[in-house]
Amino acid sequence: MEKFKEIDYILEKQKKYFDSQITKNPDFRISQLDKLLNAIKKNEKFILKALKDDLQKCEFEAYETEIGVVISEIKSVRNKIKKWSKPKKVKTPALNIGSKSYIYNQPYGLCLIMAPWNYPFQLCMSPLIGSIIGGNCSVIKPSELAPNTSKVIKKIIDENFNEEYIWVAEGEIDTNQYLLKKDFDYIFFTGSPKVGKIVMEAAAKNLIPVTLELGGKSPCIVDKSSDLEISAKKIVWGKFLNAGQTCIAPDYVIAHKEIKSKLIENMKKYITKFYTNEPLKSNDYTSIISKNHFDRLISLIEYEKVVYGGNVDENNFKIEPTIINNVTVHDKVMSEEIFGPILPVLEFESFDDIVKIIDNHKNPLALYLFTNNSQFEKRIINTISFGGGCVNDTIMHITNHNMPFGGVGHSGMSSYHGKKSFETFSHQKSVMKSSKIDIPIKYPPYSEKAIKALKKAFEIF
Repeated sequence: MEKFKEIDYILEKQKKYFDSQITKNPDFRISQLDKLLNAIKKNEKFILKALKDDLQKCEFEAYETEIGVVISEIKSVRNKIKKWSKPKKVKTPALNIGSKSYIYNQPYGLCLIMAPWNYPFQLCMSPLIGSIIGGNCSVIKPSELAPNTSKVIKKIIDENFNEEYIWVAEGEIDTNQYLLKKDFDYIFFTGSPKVGKIVMEAAAKNLIPVTLELGGKSPCIVDKSSDLEISAKKIVWGKFLNAGQTCIAPDYVIAHKEIKSKLIENMKKYITKFYTNEPLKSNDYTSIISKNHFDRLISLIEYEKVVYGGNVDENNFKIEPTIINNVTVHDKVMSEEIFGPILPVLEFESFDDIVKIIDNHKNPLALYLFTNNSQFEKRIINTISFGGGCVNDTIMHITNHNMPFGGVGHSGMSSYHGKKSFETFSHQKSVMKSSKIDIPIKYPPYSEKAIKALKKAFEIF
């Protein structure tokens, strides 16, 4: 197609550039990280304004969740690239006596990074860090639903990087569709499970490896042994950060029957404390990204069960922090990932109640547990499959670059952040350097003596 000729042109240039071997040099990778860090700092005010225009994000929240976390990650990986890039020597079994074995980290080549709209800057830049430190070339496709941030990302990349190395492809859904038909060497996608399936299907046609960072209904379990004051405070912060438009936000609360009412009262208190009695007018409270998402969220609210909030500002696409009580797994709000400022509260009496509720939406991206019962904590962590999470907190596990971040099953595949980003954007290539010792028994014709020697060799590492 005529309108996509530029994409074909860029991909051809990137292939030639990657083949030149320049991107594999660790010093080159470090210099590109430095360039990215300086560019982000230089354009900070433009990034903040774009996030304000797209999502009404206040400066503190925008810096905390979009800029600061990216700067932190760049600094955390910068001085480790040379170490990670070196071939790693590993043990060699006795069967290959005298040989030496190594793992080489090989860049994939041309990487496609497809980012969502909810954290439109951070979720472009964080995978890009991984692609850079892995030694790849990159095409970034920002979300068209956050157009101002998309423009700033393009400005930063165009002004600081050659297009044959990193390039930003702006456009609507047809641009995504066209990119997915191209023969990339790796695809990194962040978004919904529904679109994730489309990405995986497209990648499968060319056997392209993928990372899928999806979502799901992330539960927040509150045990009767927990500190209800601090639990409520942290749940409210984690849920209504970015107006609930966070893939790892607590999607719903499962509270013990004995403490549910008190927990709700504490959550109401902290909503007011954080966002005043009129959250829709709060400068610290984010709007919903679009009318479609706004309308979808409104349709999930059962007003007869609302115990706090529920008011909306249609002109600015804002929905009050809303708590819904006496929710069951059959309610509409429990049928899909909410991805907005609506918090259903369910209750449990036994451990089995928790498992049955979560089993309706298996493999959540995150799980949060508030408890002071260590046995209960161990049982939850060991029994339930989830991507990652916190005990007695929400969201904060994502800030530790020493831990991989990613989903499992319906919430995604593969992970990234810190060293894991380097590994995700690299192929681990195994190479054995054979010794001059040539074991004669491995060659036919085979004797009884050779079989006995073979069996013994396999038992010795």
